[in-house]
Amino acid sequence: MAPPTTIHKFESEEQVAVALAIYILHLSVKSIAANGTFSVVLSGGTLIHTLRKLTEPPYVSSTDWSKWLIFFLDERVVPLDHPDSNYKLAYDGFLRKVSIPESNIYPIKEKLSPEEAADEYEERLKHLVANGTLKTSPTTGFAKFDLMLVGMGPEGHVASLFCWHFQRFEKKKWVTFITDSPKPPPRRITFTFPLINSADEIAMVVTGEDAADAVKVALGKHYADYYPLPVQKVSPEGGLTWFLDKEAASEL
Repeated sequence: MAPPTTIHKFESEEQVAVALAIYILHLSVKSIAANGTFSVVLSGGTLIHTLRKLTEPPYVSSTDWSKWLIFFLDERVVPLDHPDSNYKLAYDGFLRKVSIPESNIYPIKEKLSPEEAADEYEERLKHLVANGTLKTSPTTGFAKFDLMLVGMGPEGHVASLFCWHFQRFEKKKWVTFITDSPKPPPRRITFTFPLINSADEIAMVVTGEDAADAVKVALGKHYADYYPLPVQKVSPEGGLTWFLDKEAASEL
């Protein structure tokens, strides 16, 4: 049986932000009670801004931040203090405003090539599985995160898995790399779909009218140019919940 897909449509991005905060805090309480931790994967782009309600009352005091573990769905291979870094984006907009211990945040290692950075991140995840910090999917054997917060590009890409890159078909690696992203900077590492789909829960957070056509394809179960969009390959073992504002849902 396919995992449940829930679609929430809201009048504004502000309403998306509030609903997302409530959803995340519910999962946080549930996961910490069950496992003692809450493993969260962040993506870049506008998602971090939409997480802003978590840093504000009443939400900021409603969770045990010390039990959160933070990972990155994809990352630009740049220094962590570089303006293009997803870590810097997340730190400035979210992480510095909450009390997650620095030791619970897992950015990429600096001063490595894209291939080296991807291999190192994968090995770190495998080590965290081996020592019991992260769960394992009984189906795939990959790490099983409690929640992945995923955005989508206007042409339907997720993470750094683009329509015209073979990395979207990767089956064995947990983390892979690209050196020719169509959006600068070109050098990146990214989770693969087997790792993404091992998650307990995925929240697809999509706002703005530039994503409306891709949302229509993804949720209309259509195919684009004879191949599914990357976003159509998102199918977690647990639940998939879409958070859409009015503009993103305008073509549905």
